[in-house]
Amino acid sequence: MGIQIEINKARVPIKIYTEDVAPQAINQLVNIANLPIVHHHIAAMPDVHLGIGATVGSVIPTLNAVIPAAVGVDIGCGMNAVRTSLTAKDLPDNLYGVRREIEKRVPVGFNHHSKTVVNRSTVNGLDKPLDDLVAKHPAIMKMLRNFNRTWHRQLGTLGGGNHFIELCLDENDDVWIMLHSGSRGIGNVIGRYFINLAKKDMQRHQQHLPDVNLSYLREGSKYFEDYVAAVDWAQEYAWINRMEMMNLVVDALKASKLPAFKLTKKAINCHHNYIAHETHFGEKVIVTRKGAIRAGEGELGIIPGSMGAKSFIVRGKGSAMSFCSCSHGAGRSMSRTEAKRSFNTRDLDEQTQGVECRKDKGMLDEIPSAYKDIDQVMANQSDLVDIVHTLKQVVCVKG
Repeated sequence: MGIQIEINKARVPIKIYTEDVAPQAINQLVNIANLPIVHHHIAAMPDVHLGIGATVGSVIPTLNAVIPAAVGVDIGCGMNAVRTSLTAKDLPDNLYGVRREIEKRVPVGFNHHSKTVVNRSTVNGLDKPLDDLVAKHPAIMKMLRNFNRTWHRQLGTLGGGNHFIELCLDENDDVWIMLHSGSRGIGNVIGRYFINLAKKDMQRHQQHLPDVNLSYLREGSKYFEDYVAAVDWAQEYAWINRMEMMNLVVDALKASKLPAFKLTKKAINCHHNYIAHETHFGEKVIVTRKGAIRAGEGELGIIPGSMGAKSFIVRGKGSAMSFCSCSHGAGRSMSRTEAKRSFNTRDLDEQTQGVECRKDKGMLDEIPSAYKDIDQVMANQSDLVDIVHTLKQVVCVKG
């Protein structure tokens, strides 16, 4: 399927790849499309849903400007996946021990490592540009407790919310490792700091906005270059964080008394909350993908479903109208509060049958019914990607 809804009541058109979109999300998309910095049109992916200021599942091309709240506070959040030489028959019937080995090595939630686990040269490479940023914006350091120790030790950690580590089986019963995380506490404070600066900048210029969370920084303004540099740094941090977690999960599997194995396919690593400098419809633009991944022609990507559903390795088709993008997952169909109110642990157990995972009330906000149907999401973006592998999780670790 292609574009299913087109809205032409804003400054630029809005092209939506689903009919399943809430009125509040449409209002948000209209607000974005009315901004004077937006180029050509806004694209909304099949997993589109309400966000803060900017809609999750939106692709926003801007001219010489960027919207910090559209990037959000989990800068560089994304996915990493790799296929192993293990197959389903190599896994034990009871996978609890495998899950516990992963949880022993990868801190989740607000936890971090007791010492830095990433090699010193990698940390040194991140130190210098961050030192330069903090020298210009010392308030950032005050926003994160034990600043340097925390960001060092959070490399190789999962976080909470919808972040996860999974073991999956593909259509050939090959075992994949797949994980989802971002830039942790340091990305959060960088995001919050510059979102507030953008709001103050808009107030100073008395710029009228439909939503203060759509405050933007123009090229040449006081904070534009610093924000772009900070986002680039946080995106690299998120990338390294996922790579380090992948190493730790491989170590966990090796400690789980499984047969000897190797990684048989190059890792796929993709952001889905980020900015990129690209050319679309004749203009060099800054593309903000908020809950969307790049799907250029031939490019591999990862689209996860909920913790009880399928996930997909995809190959992009390079669709111009989607700005070479596709969805980043299934997308929520209800809020976390609504999910906790609507379901109980018995529902969670039923909806995660066959998956080794936590099934306590702390996981109710991530219950599969809180998400859209991933099969429908994939059908809606058949013009954007081809499915290369279909994965079904058998182990899921969440924060």
